[in-house]
Amino acid sequence: MPQPNAVSHMTVVRARAGCSAQVEACLSQLIEPSLQTPGCLHFALQHCDNDPLLWQVAGYWQDEPSMQAYFNSALMDIYGTLVHQQVVDSLDFQTFSDAGGPKR
Repeated sequence: MPQPNAVSHMTVVRARAGCSAQVEACLSQLIEPSLQTPGCLHFALQHCDNDPLLWQVAGYWQDEPSMQAYFNSALMDIYGTLVHQQVVDSLDFQTFSDAGGPKR
């Protein structure tokens, strides 16, 4: 059953050439702790099938406060580490909310 106040975030990470494995190792560290975060409904790391440098991180949360608590947690330091290590070309963060009930 859908959560009425559920929200999600998506982060698209483009690794620098030759750094995809290092980016994967860093981003993989997010999965288990994020799944244990209160309010997390689902969390996944995916690798693009046709672009070896492209990764997607997606999280689904029971409500906005849960997602914001995640954003304010130490887990977000992983992204700073990637930038500091200069292994990414870009990071794109987006958040989403339910567009409403069934369409008629």
